Amino acid sequence: MEYQILKTEIKEGIAVVTISRPKAMNALNTRFFNEMDALVAEINNKKDVRAMIITGEGKAFVAGADIAEMVDKDSDGGVAFSRLGQNTFSSLGKMSIPVIAAINGFALGGGLELAMSCDFRIASTKAKFGQPEVSLGLIPGYAGTQRLPRLVGMGDALYLLMTADMIGAEDALRIGLVQKVVEPEELMETATKVAGTIASKGPEAVKKVKQVVRQGMETSQAEGEQLEAGQFGSLFGEGKQGKEGMQAFLEKRKPEW
Repeated sequence: MEYQILKTEIKEGIAVVTISRPKAMNALNTRFFNEMDALVAEINNKKDVRAMIITGEGKAFVAGADIAEMVDKDSDGGVAFSRLGQNTFSSLGKMSIPVIAAINGFALGGGLELAMSCDFRIASTKAKFGQPEVSLGLIPGYAGTQRLPRLVGMGDALYLLMTADMIGAEDALRIGLVQKVVEPEELMETATKVAGTIASKGPEAVKKVKQVVRQGMETSQAEGEQLEAGQFGSLFGEGKQGKEGMQAFLEKRKPEW
């Protein structure tokens, strides 16, 4: 697929994806979702990529969905547009590699939903967050009502969803919406450093951490513990990365993944 909105650079095992519709504040439209679907499939097939970073060009990470595209839709069209975004963000979350949101500016509406579909979030001090849909007489359509309470708890989620309040990076950090806040000029350097740290670890172990945590969040603790035990054991034995990692530790050398 020819990418018009997404710019991708792969270096040292890290894919950096920049959303590039700066004149529209990187607003999400059908073209974006189609490109992201194609890119997810493409990156999933690259065995040398161990982490991905998503950021935005200009003043926004993503300032929301493209209202100009939505305004003439009927109820069925609204459902279809919601499911399109939900499916794309679900596919993003299911990538085997870690996906980091590097939030450079406004992450509003669909932009916050995109950020929440990533595995964790690093924000610039200039970043702003919110779900302003009720101000338009709408509700979030890309799983915002489901992901936000799972990340920050019901009280903070309902407050943000019902008031349409926009919060800054420090408040986002306080409620657990983001994991780190840095100065704007340090954002991509920090995100790349974190991605590089993860990429240096056992790649199969990293993938299994993501798999077990995400699946475990959707099941009971007992079922999650059973899943963990099975995946823990799968890394033992000859030819397994756990064997190499433990042997390297005992021999005081770097493991060869």
